[in-house]
Amino acid sequence: MPDLLWDDVRNFFDPDLMGALPDVCVAGTSVEDWQAVFDLVRSSGWTREYAEGEVARALPSAVEVLSRPADAETVDLRVRPVSDVLAIFRPMSAEEIDLDVDLRELQGQAEVDTLCGFLCAIGRRLGKPVVMTAEGDYGNPVLGFDPAADCVVLLAEPQLIALVGRDS
Repeated sequence: MPDLLWDDVRNFFDPDLMGALPDVCVAGTSVEDWQAVFDLVRSSGWTREYAEGEVARALPSAVEVLSRPADAETVDLRVRPVSDVLAIFRPMSAEEIDLDVDLRELQGQAEVDTLCGFLCAIGRRLGKPVVMTAEGDYGNPVLGFDPAADCVVLLAEPQLIALVGRDS
């Protein structure tokens, strides 16, 4: 049984309502948590590309990434759990794991199932909640991995997102 059904959550995957790159976050993290995510990415078989600025490099340790000078090139870790689903990690702070997902690629039940599996893998590895919000709307999570339930759950009503999006 899927964690979320496409017909129930399609508003959360509408780029016009949520922004094309909604934010996914794990709060209260550490360098060790980032390393656990890097290890998960390495061991999962997911396609990945790490870049500093425009230069592709091998994925270093979390300590190396997070101890870079403040004025260093930005870092992106692009991960594809499957070929048509993209997650972009942006390691900027040890205290929070931030990533974006591309809603233009998440347009059906199979893709929602992939996203749920991806969020569950991260949440289980860390033993922490993983939440998704509309792009730039950090205080209002819409769905996320709940460690107590051991699955992805709704954290907002999809119909309310549709109404807010239409009024904007």
